[in-house]
Formats: sequence, C-alpha cells, structure tokens
Amino acid sequence: MNKDFTFTVTSSVFDENYNPSENTRITTNFANLARGSNRQQNLRNTLVMINNRFNNLAHWDNPKSDRYAVELEIISVEMAIPGTTTTFPAIEILQTTIVDKKTGQRIDGIVGNNFSSYVRDYDFSVLLPEHNNNQANFTIPEHFGELHGNIFKHFVNSSTYQKNFRKTPVICLSVSSKDTYQRTGNQHPVLGIEYQPGSTSLTEQYFAKMGLQVRYFMPNNSVAPLAFYFSGDLLRDYTDLELISTISTMETFQKIYRPEIYNANSAAGQCYQPDLSHQDHSLTTIVYDREERTQLAIEQGKFTEAHFIKPYENILAQWSDNYAIANHAN
Repeated sequence: MNKDFTFTVTSSVFDENYNPSENTRITTNFANLARGSNRQQNLRNTLVMINNRFNNLAHWDNPKSDRYAVELEIISVEMAIPGTTTTFPAIEILQTTIVDKKTGQRIDGIVGNNFSSYVRDYDFSVLLPEHNNNQANFTIPEHFGELHGNIFKHFVNSSTYQKNFRKTPVICLSVSSKDTYQRTGNQHPVLGIEYQPGSTSLTEQYFAKMGLQVRYFMPNNSVAPLAFYFSGDLLRDYTDLELISTISTMETFQKIYRPEIYNANSAAGQCYQPDLSHQDHSLTTIVYDREERTQLAIEQGKFTEAHFIKPYENILAQWSDNYAIANHAN
C-alpha cells in the first residue's frame, strides 16, 4: 500500500506579488503576511529584512553588506490517498536560494525552514483539546502524531523528494514559552551559542515522530535561540551559507510574529525563559492578528477532520500501521 501513497510537488515564488493558493493554510507565516490592504508592503519589508540579516551574518568578503540576496519558493506537497482519486494538501515548506550578486552565482539553500501542515492543525487544535475536555489532568491521546509523522517520513524518503531536493529538510521554529533554556558552552561560527531545554516539550515529541531531532542555537546578533529540527548532523551536513539562509528567513518571521521574544531589546542570558508578555521589545512595521491566527488554526483543523481524517479514517489507519511495521522491520 505504501507504493500507492504518492506525492506531487509544486512550487510558487514568494515575493512582493505573492498571493496564497486555495490549498495554502492561511495561518502559515508567509500566507498570513499576504493578506489585507498592506499585503504588498508587508511582503516587501519582510524580504528586505531577510536580505539584510543574511548579509549581516555572511559578512566575510562582503564589505558593503549587500553581496547576497535570498529568494524563496513555497513548496506545496499534495498527497494522493491510496485506493481513491482524492488528493489532500499534506505539507508546505520553503526552499531558499542564495544569489551571489558579486559572481552571479545561484546557490541552493535549505528546504524546510517554515513547516505547514493541515494534519498538525487537526492534532493540536481539534484532537488534543477534545481529548482533554473536562479532564482533571492533561494527557496525550494514544498514537498522537503517528499518522502525521509517518506521512512526513514517507515523503522525505520518497522518490519525489529525492528528485527535487539534494538534502534532508531543516525546520526552524520558535522556542517554547513554557520551558527554560540553559547555555551549554558550545558555540558554532554561524548557528551561534547553543542552549539546552530543561525538559522535553510536546513539540519535540511530535517532531520526533517525524524522524527529526532538535538543537537550540542563538546566532550572532540575535536575542533568543531558535529551534532547529533536522535529521542527520546539523553542524556538518549543511554549508555556512545554507544555514544562514534558514536563520535569516526564519528569524525574520519570528521577529514579526513573536517580537516579545525575537525582537526584545535585551538578549537571552545564561538561563533563559521566553515570555510572550515581555514588554521590553520593539515592533516591526509589519503587524498581524495573533488571536485571529489561533482561531484560524482551529477552523483549519476542523476542515482537516471533515475532509481528510473522518472520510478516510480506515485507509489512513491501515496505511500508517503498515508503514510503521515495514519501517520498523527495516
């Protein structure tokens, strides 16, 4: 059955003229920016921030801090459901390309960066709250995240992924405001100062089912660590410019969406707990409605339940079980 679970990859340019497709989650970072009367200015300002941050980090042989530009493509992954003629928007990620304006060279960046998934919306915004409704203690549903994780692993291991991308994805997220992070003493020339969380978060557990581990780094001139989810070896599998493309892109998004953490006026110290109520921060010129974004995630989770989880429940459960058994045997 795994062979029948196939994927189709399409891409669209993310620039100041970008308009989200009908299958794009509107809570996704890049789609959320492309809404409202200021959409084009939002997008233009975001791209300027990304390029400025890239040149700040890639400072060698770059005396005017203008040598590089980052181009972004949105990678949309449609999944064909086994035994049906139905497809569903499974995953959306970002591909970075680095343009060296001095040499004219175009350099592949990292694929992944931002991570968007309707099934994750369902898991966190529908399944998890319903499971804990009227319960005295918070618990995790049995098999939570397994279907989602198996879909992601199957995609990354698929011939479709191998034909389109050279390296495995890196997903870059915000740190959790529910945890405390401690400096480790390890420092990387690009990723910066490494931090270690005090406990394992639900997000870490969820991404582990996708085959991804996590490390936390605060790059030079940043004020808070970022969470880097990856398989393989983060420090050796990617070049400095590839890593910088991810940092500059995702730190920019986080400055817009979580300014209390990533645009704070003082940097994280030896021991750091993120705080979304932190007042000593600066706002970018790009604003968004965080409360609306939460509500949209619930709506999109319910959409997934109605159009994917419930109609194909038996097919998905059987496929996921078969996938897990086959890959455990391997």
